[in-house]
Amino acid sequence: MEPRPTEPSSALCRRLPSSAADRSNQSVLAGLAIVSPLVIVSGSRVHYDGCMNRNPQSSSSSRRYENSRRSSPAIPRELLEQRPLCPEDNEPLPQVEVRLGGALWHPFVYRKQIGQISRSAMPGDLVQLNSTSGEIIGFGLFNPEAEIAVRVLRAGQRRPDALWWSERLAQAVALRRETLHLDEVTQAYRVIHAEADGLPGLVVDRFGDVLVAECFSLGMYQRAEAILSQLDVLTGTKHGVLRAAPMSQDHEGFSATPYGSAEVPAKTTVVEHGTRFRINFAGGHKTGFYCDQRDNRKQLAQYCSGKSVLDLCCYTGGFALQAKRLGQAAEVTGVELDEETVVLARENANLNQVKINFVQAEVFGYMRDMLRNKKRFDVVVLDPPKLIRSRAEIEEGRHKYFDLNRLAMQLVNPGGILLTCSCSGLLDMAEFNKIVNAAPEVGRRGQILARTGAAPDHPISTNCPESEYLKTIWVRMD
Repeated sequence: MEPRPTEPSSALCRRLPSSAADRSNQSVLAGLAIVSPLVIVSGSRVHYDGCMNRNPQSSSSSRRYENSRRSSPAIPRELLEQRPLCPEDNEPLPQVEVRLGGALWHPFVYRKQIGQISRSAMPGDLVQLNSTSGEIIGFGLFNPEAEIAVRVLRAGQRRPDALWWSERLAQAVALRRETLHLDEVTQAYRVIHAEADGLPGLVVDRFGDVLVAECFSLGMYQRAEAILSQLDVLTGTKHGVLRAAPMSQDHEGFSATPYGSAEVPAKTTVVEHGTRFRINFAGGHKTGFYCDQRDNRKQLAQYCSGKSVLDLCCYTGGFALQAKRLGQAAEVTGVELDEETVVLARENANLNQVKINFVQAEVFGYMRDMLRNKKRFDVVVLDPPKLIRSRAEIEEGRHKYFDLNRLAMQLVNPGGILLTCSCSGLLDMAEFNKIVNAAPEVGRRGQILARTGAAPDHPISTNCPESEYLKTIWVRMD
């Protein structure tokens, strides 16, 4: 039996247009002769002899993982091939011992919590989780190269079968379409929100007729084509795009070029509360558009009539566009560092026939320039990218959030509004609130009007507090 190609083989078959760097990487991905040193290729079978010991007692390997960035993927390309959602019901599963003090509650099992591992366990496999006494306590997707070694799909003694997957996907779609009625207000929303929908390591956004999957887990990446196929039926979409998360090489040990279905467009246009946004699948961040701020964008518009608005880290102009079109702001400025993103933001303004001043600049320098020029605004939005990606970055990230908020508050006119945001899951609302409380300069005071988060199509899982990643604080400045 010949090994299958590493890219999705049927529904997802077209490599998306990319940068020169990505095109260089594509040529490497296309050549199956180059394999990781951790792999021995024998005939058509790949043997994986990964970094996790089969009876790992040493914590040094975990520390080594946390303190280093991978220079190359540890997972061989042959193991990126697409696979069915689950094995045959009668097929025995590899077993992994989990060393916990109590019940299996959280959807993440970390490397340091792993005991004995079946020698047959391969990266991405569905595995059976056993307690130290041998009791079956759950099932999950295994990756020995990740700090999160198992992402739990189902606790208890019933393994997730084809019906389980179908029900999970149907429930997620029903929440968005039947409970939240999102099709009535937007063509862009989250269909699958990882742990909060019981599918850890996977997010799927809908943009009109296109579904975009972003995989934070190797096991979910291997099953993404099958998942998108079912979601196509449930949502009535026509196209699919598959991406690996930006940090997948460091966090999961694999990298992959984005792929799309045969006729997927490079761009599409969606409508949110009557405002049109162009989505760039080839070069956009994450899945291409931040659906999580939908309700906050609409709420911000209520403060903008006749006002001057500054949208910092504006990406493709989400807050800026809604401040101008919905809020009827007098003047709007958007600031973004990435040149291609600024071009798309300007396209969005033209699409809606509104005038917005989009500036390509680094926000720290831009804010300092505005302060030197004594320029202030009635409404300021500060929505930076994730500044804390690991626990090692928490302290540095806290300082960055403080510095950003200290500068942004100085740019708000007396009586004006600051909407400040954090999308770092490792910084909870209590800590973010402390930063915001400490940020006003001497002589100025802020009044917190509200604390909000992501739109409800990004629900929060009761057994995974980290899923409450987006924090927004609305501050009136004296």
